[in-house]
Amino acid sequence: MTDVPAPVAAGLRALVGALPAPPELLALGEPTHGEPAFAALRNTLFQALSDDGFRSVAVESDRVAAFAVDAYVRGGDGTLDAVMAAGFSHGFGRHAANRDLVAWMRGHNAGRPPGDRLAFHGFDTPLEMTSAPSPGSYLRHLHDYLTAHLGPDGFAHGRTDLGALLGDERRWSDQAALTDPAVSVGATPEAVTLRVVADDLLTTLHAEAPRLVAASSAQAWRHAEAHGTTALGLLRYHARAADRIPPALRTSRLLGTRDALMARNLLDIRAAERHRGPTLVFAHNRHLQRHPSTWHLAGMDLTWSSAGAVVATQLGERYVYLAGSLGSSAALGLAAPPPGTFEEALAGAAPAVVPAATLRRTVRGRRPRTDITAEQGYFPLDAPTVEDCDAVLHVPTAAPDGPDPEALAARIVALPGVELLLATPESGAPETSWGDRFFYVGPDRRMPFATVVGRDTPGWDEASRLDRPGVFRVNVHAGREWFQRLFGYGPAELEQHRDGVDFAALDEFLPHPAYGRQGWVCVLNPGPRTAADLERILLVAHRRAADTARLRRSG
Repeated sequence: MTDVPAPVAAGLRALVGALPAPPELLALGEPTHGEPAFAALRNTLFQALSDDGFRSVAVESDRVAAFAVDAYVRGGDGTLDAVMAAGFSHGFGRHAANRDLVAWMRGHNAGRPPGDRLAFHGFDTPLEMTSAPSPGSYLRHLHDYLTAHLGPDGFAHGRTDLGALLGDERRWSDQAALTDPAVSVGATPEAVTLRVVADDLLTTLHAEAPRLVAASSAQAWRHAEAHGTTALGLLRYHARAADRIPPALRTSRLLGTRDALMARNLLDIRAAERHRGPTLVFAHNRHLQRHPSTWHLAGMDLTWSSAGAVVATQLGERYVYLAGSLGSSAALGLAAPPPGTFEEALAGAAPAVVPAATLRRTVRGRRPRTDITAEQGYFPLDAPTVEDCDAVLHVPTAAPDGPDPEALAARIVALPGVELLLATPESGAPETSWGDRFFYVGPDRRMPFATVVGRDTPGWDEASRLDRPGVFRVNVHAGREWFQRLFGYGPAELEQHRDGVDFAALDEFLPHPAYGRQGWVCVLNPGPRTAADLERILLVAHRRAADTARLRRSG
């Protein structure tokens, strides 16, 4: 993980040090999930906070899935790849900063006493506005745990046929079940019965806690409880989906139900961590802010209370919230903030923590920015956030961290025998490729082994979103072996995995959107995460191209 600029670490420590008492939850918000700078800052800020007594981090990911991550960072078995695949929900396991955090925590914990090891928590549930799974697997985990230690006749519902009540579990995860109340499973007699069963099983879990913990462990008991509360939460969510009320009110209640479940998880996590030290929480601003969350979506004006608003009523001043704010972003294609906006008033050379009092003086008389598109997914600063947050973590310019196209091209051209073709109007290249660079071995220029491009090809190659300011892509003919090593499947299997690839992600190895099936890979704005392997792959591709050129000459 990279170092935090000294002013950011110092600003955060000054903020925490000025509080009347240490926070229980220090909530760090991000204004978008699409800008990696915030998660990278979270990582290094948590590293600094761990020196000040923080012993846990909680992120916006499924609580139950995160048990696998926590076990791994505390020294458990398994591989980093497996943990990233299974331990995160909502696709967050693919984010480079999350991988960096998990790897650093495991290394930090190595050799430390168990009680002093850093803990990893998820505090979300496995659902979204338009999708929610069946409660079946979570309910069965709790039921199996009770059966194993109490026997099937030792508690109510010990012999209940959960499968019969759940029915075809694909009905629960059907998107229509959340968008159309008439299709929802949540109000069926079976679903109502399942809510009673889940509640009774959780009551048994608590009533028999001494016996159950003695027969298993405190950790196994807590995991069973989390599975049970997740099952009950999913049943409540599906019940709200079945409400036959106006769409805006129904959607607001769904959002509020999710955040209420997140708040319950945060309070449970805090209860487990209270004796060890404060917890850093990281999630979207809309889940952490104290004031009502609002969202204009699909013609609906939505409003609900966030998890942070709920938790703040319980923790009071021990809940501290830093709102994330962004100036410009290459990853989002977000330009510099217009004059007169909140973000423009916070412009600076580097990220900074701006305390509330300073923030309000600085942005007085300013307005929210309105130059945002829905595709960018950025929620700008607004007056309620300015009034209710404890500070803002402002990132003025989130630029890619790595070489520019010219520097990378110079490195490739320096390889033996490499010829560069620069696409220009004079070269006869189409306008969509002007400025692109093609690298060959040998003067015949039959097939490049690498290219560096900065534009999309309309109607053919647009998935990388190269129209974003400062974003470029290096493409390399890696071959089948390296392709398999990078992605875990061969080039011929790309189409089966395409839906799970974020072709616009920066500093990550990706299959080439158009030529992946031919063994080509690519990196957008290569940086620290990809630099070493990119160098190796370039050398492999160059050697193969040189061998091919040699065979053509000898033939």
